[in-house]
Amino acid sequence: MEATRDGFLTRAVRGPKNAVPRRAGLQPLGVIRGSNPHQGLCKNRRHMPSRDRGTLLVLVAITVGLGYVVVVATLGLGRAVTMVMLGFAADACAAEPGGEATTTGPTAESAATGDLTALSLEELMNLPVTSVSRRPEPRVAAPAPIYVITEEDIRRAGVTTLADALRLAPGMQVARITANQWAVGVRGFGTRLARSILVLIDGRSVYTPLFAGTYWEVQDTLLEDVDRIEIIRGPGGAIWGANAVNGVINIITKSAAATQGALVSAGGGNEERGFVGARYGGAVGDNFHYRVYSKYFDRDGGFNPSGRSFDDWHMTREGFRTDWDPTPHDHVQFQGDIYDSDAGEQEQVTQFTAPTLRVVTQDAELAGGDLLARWRRVISSTADIALGMYYDNTFRHEPIFSERRNTYDVDFQNHLLLPFGQDLVWGIEYRHTGDHTGGVPTVMFTPRDRGDDLFTSFVQDEIPLWDGVRVTLGSKFEHNDYSGFEWQPSGRIAWTPDERQMLWAGVSRAVRTPSRIEHDLTLTAAAPGPDSFARVIGDDAFTSEKVIAYEAGHRIQVLPQLFVDTALFYNQYSDLLTLEPKAPFTEPGLGGPRTIMPFFFRNKLHGESYGIEVAADAALTDWWRLHGAYSFLRIELRRDPGSLDFVHQPVEGSSPQHQVTVRSTMNLPYQVQFDGVLRYVDHLPAQHVGSYVTLDLRLAKQVTQSLELSVVGLNLAQDHHAEFGGGTEVQRGVYGQVRWRW
Repeated sequence: MEATRDGFLTRAVRGPKNAVPRRAGLQPLGVIRGSNPHQGLCKNRRHMPSRDRGTLLVLVAITVGLGYVVVVATLGLGRAVTMVMLGFAADACAAEPGGEATTTGPTAESAATGDLTALSLEELMNLPVTSVSRRPEPRVAAPAPIYVITEEDIRRAGVTTLADALRLAPGMQVARITANQWAVGVRGFGTRLARSILVLIDGRSVYTPLFAGTYWEVQDTLLEDVDRIEIIRGPGGAIWGANAVNGVINIITKSAAATQGALVSAGGGNEERGFVGARYGGAVGDNFHYRVYSKYFDRDGGFNPSGRSFDDWHMTREGFRTDWDPTPHDHVQFQGDIYDSDAGEQEQVTQFTAPTLRVVTQDAELAGGDLLARWRRVISSTADIALGMYYDNTFRHEPIFSERRNTYDVDFQNHLLLPFGQDLVWGIEYRHTGDHTGGVPTVMFTPRDRGDDLFTSFVQDEIPLWDGVRVTLGSKFEHNDYSGFEWQPSGRIAWTPDERQMLWAGVSRAVRTPSRIEHDLTLTAAAPGPDSFARVIGDDAFTSEKVIAYEAGHRIQVLPQLFVDTALFYNQYSDLLTLEPKAPFTEPGLGGPRTIMPFFFRNKLHGESYGIEVAADAALTDWWRLHGAYSFLRIELRRDPGSLDFVHQPVEGSSPQHQVTVRSTMNLPYQVQFDGVLRYVDHLPAQHVGSYVTLDLRLAKQVTQSLELSVVGLNLAQDHHAEFGGGTEVQRGVYGQVRWRW
């Protein structure tokens, strides 16, 4: 076994005897086949110190208390139960007989610091990911539809926001509503807040429980500090919990040790009016590294067909990170960020006196900060633990409402390598979040202030059945203040028939739990007729939305220069959100009685979605790479008997059925890079948006080892185009950039 830099254990693996030579530390695609280090009971058992053994036994007892034995016994896995009884009593073997402890491939962090086009396709496929199992494993070995976007991908695509970087992944719908708002979806259901996607930044959840979703305009960092973005398309509730219904987006930044020295990046253009970022990283001794950064940008508004643009946007952000290795077995991470932003918005505001409807254009005030600490310890060759805590503060003041939220979270995780090759991860978490809300009289939360508690635990076990076949079983258990107890099980199987390919399949259950908007919101809007208003009323009758997802996939290295990753899915949804009308009533007002037509949140919608996603990477030459992706999606939703809902049709028509992306990266002579991204997006009938094609180009020159000059053109195919309804249009933009490292 070997501990990675951030304290996780990885298994010892060996490639096939006839494998071609690789770079140091790299393994062929077949390393996951037959990598069972526990062939029966260990003959030469190594004993850990009694103190560590006692610690491990205590942790195992907690695991049993969380229900692991119950889950496994219920599934009838007698062999696994026997293994648990034997393995919990003592340490397991640390390596395959005769094997050596090696890493499973290049770290994404080390790869991202250089030019990824210098890596082979095989090496890129072996970049480690942690989002599938909450432990490192090669991307090619993960039994789930995962895609990795690296810092190099972001830089060479020329994007300037995290939300726009997501367009590089297959199965992702990213549509700009305004210059500072996006509709993001995974396998459909793309909305302003993306309520079916769980988003994490370095393990910190940025999902808001007020409106159920993620505000992408405040999710940012210095893009050069992003190590990778891991995107799971499909449910991730078994280990990440509620709201990971259609996907998980895990944004992971580089360690401070990987960002030593100074960096300055600056530029500007017609849409990106001006931006600058600076970072400095240093060290104290050999075991303590740090970095600090600051960035600012000023962006122009989008094209407004009906008048003057209103959505220009600027933000400042500062942050730091430290990484400390006090002992060879411990790693301590501490980081934080603060930000302040003004983002232009235009809202329709309803009032009870004439005029009942007016349009307000003003800047939304956005501010916040966060602190995160994480400690990881390798207890023995077969056990490691991690303890994490974070605090998050957000403030929003928009034209129609305001919110200040404080969130506190603590989580504990234990990773165990057990006999018979089993790999067990379990954890517990507690989160408290509280808010203070305000707003105009027609937008109110009752009560204005609320605090909520979340208790969760999870367990996941990877079990090798026979040569080349692995089964992964797990579940998340949680209790929240809206829907009570929830459980989200998952089962996956992976088969590696040879060193070139891997097939996998899985079935999962996930939920989107209620938020304050469904339980506490009272929203009044002007309706046709004198003194008539429609009112959306939240109450306790709304329950969790649910999905059972069936997935299968195939990864194959067709040629040494061509890798293809295919995923198919079929999702069954139930208890989806509807708005159900009730009988009108009258209420007194200052100008006399007014008529109210009430609508209530209910769960009277069901249906399914299905589709296919194909991603291909081709190394045409040693200086030219092509990346392609195609996605097909079909959503079919139906009302339950007795439902009078009218909002489900926009859900079906707000996601493109077809999407195609072709990305090219070229390393030309004289240290010149020429890159391009061509995308086709199908029409969105519910948003009155036609199909469109976009083209982004980037030309860069590495003047010296530390100085890079580049010019980027975005959305070059047309002057402007709409991507989603109800906002502004995306305009053609060009900007220049200088990046200096020393």
